[in-house]
Amino acid sequence: MTAQTPHDPPAGGAPGGVDTRTRRVVATAAAATAAVEWYEFFVFSVAAALVFGTLFFPDFNPVAGVLASFATFAVGFLARPLGGIIGGHLGDKYGRKPTLVWALLAMGAATTLIGLLPSYTAIGVLAPVILVVLRLVQGVAVGMQWGGAALLATEYAPPGKRGLYGSLVQMGVPIGLVVAYAVYFSISAAVAPDAFLAWGWRVPFLMGALILVLAWLIHRYVEETPEFREAAAGNAEPRSPLREIMRSHKVTVLLAGGSFMVNHATFYVLITGILDYATRELALTRESVLLVALGLSVFQLPLMPAAAAVSDRIGRIKVYSFGIIGLFLWSIPLFLLVDTANLWVMAIGMFVCGIFLSIMYAPQAALFAELFEPEVRFTGASLGYQLSSVVGGGFAPFAMVLLLDATGSSLSVSFYLMALSAIALLSVWMLVRRRNRRLTTTA
Repeated sequence: MTAQTPHDPPAGGAPGGVDTRTRRVVATAAAATAAVEWYEFFVFSVAAALVFGTLFFPDFNPVAGVLASFATFAVGFLARPLGGIIGGHLGDKYGRKPTLVWALLAMGAATTLIGLLPSYTAIGVLAPVILVVLRLVQGVAVGMQWGGAALLATEYAPPGKRGLYGSLVQMGVPIGLVVAYAVYFSISAAVAPDAFLAWGWRVPFLMGALILVLAWLIHRYVEETPEFREAAAGNAEPRSPLREIMRSHKVTVLLAGGSFMVNHATFYVLITGILDYATRELALTRESVLLVALGLSVFQLPLMPAAAAVSDRIGRIKVYSFGIIGLFLWSIPLFLLVDTANLWVMAIGMFVCGIFLSIMYAPQAALFAELFEPEVRFTGASLGYQLSSVVGGGFAPFAMVLLLDATGSSLSVSFYLMALSAIALLSVWMLVRRRNRRLTTTA
């Protein structure tokens, strides 16, 4: 079977015989899975910016404590490629659905245990060690989850709507962030600062146990995707999907990862880096910055399905590249507006940036799925996505603190984002060249 090109709107989708109700149930389940999983991943990022430096690294000075906290945050991203490898192997050999269920169980267990973890003052150095281990489990789980949810949605999609269906999974990110920030905002506003530091921050983690219910519902009511069943019936799946990817598709995986690093980096600078920067350096209140970040995620929700629907009509690459160019051009204005320390002006900078993020992120699930054949699609798409998260996502807040401390200027962060945008554009150009060369060779 020939992979879809990354340039043209897909002609495929779920094979015939799948009724509309089944497609909608599966799409809803995939979107809910993504939202809940990302909620549990994001509650850690907020806690890393607000409390982990104090609770788990109390012997450090404020900057070093934040760096240590963000380093722990980044550990989860280091584990995501491992999750992509594990999930890809299981998902390409045994199915999208069971792999997704296993990812949910791992994430639910790790998040709940973080909520129960004693602080440094109670058990000493064992506390940050356990925190790092649990963050690693979270990273593996989210690395497994994305491919399962994205392929459930896109492989069940009707013809010509793969981008739209894939965007429902992508919307799980802002939905999960909205819920995570809303919960933190509500608790922070309802309890005194001392109570928040003592126990309030734990509540969002303990709510993570609810994901176990969702795992059971997926296991009970969702069927495997038609494309995987077709491949399995023909015994087409490779013995080792990872070996097949490394032999025939490794350049595509690397280019896919390079094309997406800037989206990850900008997103985590907005939701985590600026949260720390605005409260620690610009003297804005924690609640006000959380409210802006919450509004940003709500603002993104209607943009994503609209951008994905456009990609179904004019092609993924055009929409995707437009988002990259927008991020490149807006990197400097973003921090010029943030540095005014005016909440409303800062919000304008972040919201405009959110437009370009949404335009780029919406078609990404379908784009990555179309780069690989069904037999190795879980492995290839997951690896491309998760490799980009290591450099672009996990280290972005860490790099932001280092750059600000070393240069004293937020423009250094702008240049960092512009460099990643340039890498993304180069990667997309090379993906298109490879597509054209492959078509010429075939002809």
